[in-house]
Amino acid sequence: MRLPGEARRFGLSLPDYPWDAMRPFLEKASQHPGGPVNLSIGTPVDPTPEVIRAALSAAADAPGYPTTHGTPALREAISAWFARRRGVPGLDPQHILPTLGSKELVAWLPTLLGLGEGDVVVRPRVAYPTYDVGALLAGATPVAADSLAELDPAVRRRVRLVWLNSPANPTGEVLDTGAMRAVVDEARSLGAVVASDECYAELGWGSWDPARGGVAVPSVLDPGVTGGSHELLLSIYSLSKQSNIAGYRAAFLAGDGTILANLVNSRKHAGMIVPFPVQEAMRAALGDDTHVQVQKDRYRSRRVRLLPALASFGLTVSGSDAGLYLWASDGGATWDTVERLAARGIVVGPGTFYGEAGNGFVRVALTGTDERIDAAVERLRR
Repeated sequence: MRLPGEARRFGLSLPDYPWDAMRPFLEKASQHPGGPVNLSIGTPVDPTPEVIRAALSAAADAPGYPTTHGTPALREAISAWFARRRGVPGLDPQHILPTLGSKELVAWLPTLLGLGEGDVVVRPRVAYPTYDVGALLAGATPVAADSLAELDPAVRRRVRLVWLNSPANPTGEVLDTGAMRAVVDEARSLGAVVASDECYAELGWGSWDPARGGVAVPSVLDPGVTGGSHELLLSIYSLSKQSNIAGYRAAFLAGDGTILANLVNSRKHAGMIVPFPVQEAMRAALGDDTHVQVQKDRYRSRRVRLLPALASFGLTVSGSDAGLYLWASDGGATWDTVERLAARGIVVGPGTFYGEAGNGFVRVALTGTDERIDAAVERLRR
């Protein structure tokens, strides 16, 4: 028989899942006569492209175990994609690993790198909360800083992993090659790994939009960043956003060959293997740029409609140079803004979910159907 309170001995001591706190605001927004417009979470809502679904279906007869390292054809497709879309030529397919989702990778990377008590994991001041969770799962210490120079020397000496997130969630800010190179040089001087979460790289706007005369968002593996070596560098990418396959859990990791070899070996032992049909769907997605542009144009249209509507409601958008979100503030406290919008039937993400520096901001996702985006625009302008 389990004694009273004994159940609490089992399980990890992690923070409460922040999105559970949104339930009252979703309920309030649901009372709107036109129903809620939920722009709080960036989950894709548009159809998965046929080219991807066809590849998944064609590979559905998969009785055997998939390969942990990924098929050679998939890794070659990823290498070709890096050269064609990210400005990273000649990436060795051996130095690539498909992963079962990118959130899962972010959460488990510190553990898979062997980090533990006494080690420090640095993440941006305003950042996706899973970076902290990953450090805590490993028993390491998460620290928020936008530059390693901010850290106390005693803390700097313990840094083993530095997270970059460009384009950033939630702020939409983009690091150019010079800014990335500065972080890489400093981290390497400490012997720390730099892991760059680049999941929104295909969704650049303005000066970061190649289709409109801008330049592509750079990768941490860009030659202008690496100094000719991928040592201690990892690039993480997800197909969830660009290809509407969040439900497939399709992502990959590339970079330092020694680290990748160790990660492949660890995952052979631990599992977390990408199913073969999903690997084939990834290969098809990476070989087709047309659907990516079609989806980006959908988001562009929604963004163009939301920006003036948010301004008419008294919100100022800052950053937001890339990605699926508008980082906005009305000058008040975060939860007051969330409440104001919920009263109009609109649910947004509280900036406080992304660290203390996010207080005063809300995150507005572009991931609503056209009908729901139009409803939000009408309510904001009323």
